[in-house]
Amino acid sequence: MPSNRPITPSSLSIKDQPWQIHWDKDKCTLCGSCTAVCPVNAINLDVFRKRKVETSLGLNSSSSSVFKVYHGIRQKTDSAYACVGCAMCTQVCPNDAIMPYKSDEAGKLIFHVNRGGQPRRRGGRRNVAGGLLDQIKFIRISMLTDPALDAGRHEFELRTLLGRVLPPEEGIAHFKEKGWIPPVREIYPLLIGSMSFGALSPPMWEGLQMGVAYLNEELNMPVRICTGEGGCPPRLLRSRFLQYVILQIASGYFGWDEIIHAIPDMKVDPCAIEIKYGQGAKPGDGGLLMWYKVNKLIAAIRGVPAGVSLPSPPTHQTQYSIEESVAKMIQSMSMAWGFRVPVYPKISGTSTALAVLNNLTRNPYAAGLAIDGEDGGTGAAYDVSMNSMGHPIASNLRDCYLDLAAQGKQNEIPLFAGGGIGKTGNLAANAAALIMLGASGVQVGKYIMQAAAGCLGSETDRCNICNIGLCPKGITSQDPRLYRRLNADEVAQRVVDVYLSFDTELKKIVAPLGRSTSLPIGMSDALGINHRDVAERLKIQYVV
Repeated sequence: MPSNRPITPSSLSIKDQPWQIHWDKDKCTLCGSCTAVCPVNAINLDVFRKRKVETSLGLNSSSSSVFKVYHGIRQKTDSAYACVGCAMCTQVCPNDAIMPYKSDEAGKLIFHVNRGGQPRRRGGRRNVAGGLLDQIKFIRISMLTDPALDAGRHEFELRTLLGRVLPPEEGIAHFKEKGWIPPVREIYPLLIGSMSFGALSPPMWEGLQMGVAYLNEELNMPVRICTGEGGCPPRLLRSRFLQYVILQIASGYFGWDEIIHAIPDMKVDPCAIEIKYGQGAKPGDGGLLMWYKVNKLIAAIRGVPAGVSLPSPPTHQTQYSIEESVAKMIQSMSMAWGFRVPVYPKISGTSTALAVLNNLTRNPYAAGLAIDGEDGGTGAAYDVSMNSMGHPIASNLRDCYLDLAAQGKQNEIPLFAGGGIGKTGNLAANAAALIMLGASGVQVGKYIMQAAAGCLGSETDRCNICNIGLCPKGITSQDPRLYRRLNADEVAQRVVDVYLSFDTELKKIVAPLGRSTSLPIGMSDALGINHRDVAERLKIQYVV
């Protein structure tokens, strides 16, 4: 019989899809749960017409063709509705009748997704499994020189500093001249990186904030969270929980009218101000919150119309040099809070990071530098940016720390590293390696989403649709039908669990080094790797 689906040059089969839906006709009861829950509408209920040959019994038997009609699940082959492998259909199916499977062929969809001249843009990190940080080993154990080896028996607290730490003589001179000294905050070395209110759903954002508040007020762990660009809810700006928040200002300036207007009513100062110049997954490219996510609440907070895409320029449009950026942005933000709040920039990991750092060393207003490596996550990056641009965080951070050490300022300006930390689950080990390479702290985003809310995105390109507001778990969606699947209280509980387990693991690494009273920042003699070129590049020991 002729097909009712015409074949065109752009036609695809199910075999060409990156994820293929396997459906068991015998188990399925046609309840429709799978089609209702699919975030990308990759499947639908359909009518099938099947030819069946029937043969009658007997000596003079004859056969005849009988056409039967039945209902079932059909996977769409249009690239606009390609299955993302989230397996939400499997989770809701009462009979285990449906399951997505990864295709055994190389992805062919890449040749078909750029319809309308628009290249592929997606959420999640680049899809490269493993990495350098997982290869680094901790080889220095102070078995005879320090009795405080067992982190389980010898309690100590992990703390780091956020803020410019001037030498005593410089601090006194600065105070006599300016009447103030640079503010410094004592914080936990693991920060929740910038994920904006808009990129994340309301229950996800609320859950993160509640978890951070519990860690601070009940467990005495000074954990900090960065808002990302876009401001935050007005009630947070006027609450005592603002002291646990790092407010970010980026090139789009979204949400800053609300923040500036709230300054007279703030009960406490924010922990710090982060000025974002770049992010690791797309260095040199601007941010973008797609219109799918810009509902009335997000539009009101950001001061824009609802239902429009919100692009941030690649650079701040009012700064034309590093020197001007330091003078205008950092000083003006410091003055807005009466020089009580640390202000620092965040940049992409590139070969120009050293130039930025060297200019910061000459200005006491700079409270530090955050560097986001090439594996940093983002909600709406082009594939070409994620896969072809950027600098690995380990070598970029090491270059900056050694530059500070050459100037004698390694204990003066803190460096914070981000980008792909904990990509394979080794969060504490990756963080410890970066700290010993010179970081004062690390920033994580995707790991928190995966651990606290069950993010389904993976390095095999599973899900990774954060950018279009169709997150099947409701983590990065502004659609109430999706984000109601997420419980803010459970997110908060998981955040606390993550930090407690991280704290235990990091202590297990740090204690045997004989540094149980302080973080081993820059303690590179404790690191080794079985790759000679990497060891030479990072100035650590080569071990076999």
